[in-house]
Amino acid sequence: MNKSMIAPSLLASDFANLQKEIEMVNQSDADWFHLDIMDGVFVPNISFGMPVIQAIAKYAKKPLDTHLMIVDPDRYIKTFADLGVNHLTVHYEACPHLHRTLQAIKAEGMKAGVAITPHTSVRLLEDTIQDIDIVIVMSVNPGFGGQSFIENTYQKVADLKELINRKNTNTLIEIDGGVNAENAKKLIDIGADVLVAGSFIFKSANPIETIKKLKEEIA
Repeated sequence: MNKSMIAPSLLASDFANLQKEIEMVNQSDADWFHLDIMDGVFVPNISFGMPVIQAIAKYAKKPLDTHLMIVDPDRYIKTFADLGVNHLTVHYEACPHLHRTLQAIKAEGMKAGVAITPHTSVRLLEDTIQDIDIVIVMSVNPGFGGQSFIENTYQKVADLKELINRKNTNTLIEIDGGVNAENAKKLIDIGADVLVAGSFIFKSANPIETIKKLKEEIA
């Protein structure tokens, strides 16, 4: 049984004090750093690119869990590996040759993830689940932080857990979007392994305490 993990999303952090925010996560009970990379094409927003990831990697002492919300992610797989990214997640909807993309990520020594948007069925992962290390279930529409949680996510997590068990894989289920103290425990109980939290952590009065409480909640 994997222990339940928390991955604070740096998209919600204070970019003017990025080093301070990274050091806060380093000192906290969080498990991973979650990095959202958006290109303004696949999603209607632009986040940050390679120079910022390089700066994050310099100070981060925990794995960099990197979520690509971009078209044609294959072009950048090696670049992300060279920057020190530990997990690279691509969107199912952006990869016409998903199996090949997953193999390319693994060939660079990274864990390979697949993200699915709220309208994408977990059944579409039936043929690749044995090659996927992490599935990110988007519980909001990708592109912007601070959105409210989509309730249908619970059913998707249950269906995905059933698929993972049936295929006997070690795939982790990661939930991204609208995670807070109200839904965290329920998500873990249904089968999630990793919870991404952005605004809920970084906009709180005491982020280290918020992470600690969230970890206790899902332990």
